[in-house]
Amino acid sequence: MVNLQELQDAVISGNASKAKELTEQALKENVDPVVIVKEWLIPGMGIVGDKFKRNEIYVPEMLIAARAMYAALDVLRPILAQTDMEPVGKVVIGTVKGDLHDIGKNLVKMMLEGAGFEVIDLGIDVAPQKFVDAVKENKPNHVAMSALLTTTMPAMKETIEALKAAGLRDKVKVMIGGAPVTDKYANEIGADGYAPDASSAVDLAKRLLQ
Repeated sequence: MVNLQELQDAVISGNASKAKELTEQALKENVDPVVIVKEWLIPGMGIVGDKFKRNEIYVPEMLIAARAMYAALDVLRPILAQTDMEPVGKVVIGTVKGDLHDIGKNLVKMMLEGAGFEVIDLGIDVAPQKFVDAVKENKPNHVAMSALLTTTMPAMKETIEALKAAGLRDKVKVMIGGAPVTDKYANEIGADGYAPDASSAVDLAKRLLQ
């Protein structure tokens, strides 16, 4: 009989091969894939996020844990596609125009997916119009923007203005983050929230859903 606590522990410790193996075993034993995700994988990534906030682990350990979570999710996705499991919410994410940095953005994406969100990743150097088009097409709950350079931060404001011009600003919550970004800046440009790290971004995304 598969031990799902061991699966959660494998995700937390970043053991991708064990996470994959235990997930496959669980499916063979007809464990509900929705239960695996909601009761074990999502809480497991929550523990990882809490450890990060307490400085018990750092970015490399978070990335390794996320990789283990993906190993389990890759096994589950084909079956989950046939169920009626709804994502917690939907987020369009990207690094703003002129900025080619993606480590922070990728980490936020992983943590959001680990928390049950569907994430549409637009990549790096994303122009305001591309965010607008993605909102029109995907109808997300949130738009998440990242910038690592002070010189690219103004593109966040430009994107918010583009969403307003397209009549979409009131349809989404806008989250921003990145090394030079602050809560003060988020307020100045009319964003709905600022997150200093990936774990906080998940908390913010959940708060903004309410």
